[in-house]
Amino acid sequence: MTSKTTNKFAPEVRERAVRMVFDHERGYPSRWATVVSIAEKIGCVPQTLHEWVKKAEVDIGKRGAVPTEVVDKVKALEREVRELRQANEILRKPVLSPPKGHRHISRRRSSTARSGDDRFH
Repeated sequence: MTSKTTNKFAPEVRERAVRMVFDHERGYPSRWATVVSIAEKIGCVPQTLHEWVKKAEVDIGKRGAVPTEVVDKVKALEREVRELRQANEILRKPVLSPPKGHRHISRRRSSTARSGDDRFH
């Protein structure tokens, strides 16, 4: 689950914090205790770090869910489909006729025109 707001933490900080949870959780009574301790050190709320850890576990195949790479690809494809549908809708709209008073010039020669005559109607 990604936040719609601007992320306060750089990807490197998130990755390091997640690595720290994985590396140090054996030294704490529970995963949550590990998360709380590390979250305090990097300045985020424990729930945020816990979500990062769960997402990392999905991405490495340790937890069952759809990996971030697949979610991002699906979102990109959905956006592309939406844009193509909008373009198709625009193309389906009838072409507007010229405004009233606008004279259309025919590029065909009249049947009475001589072969060298390049007049237009």
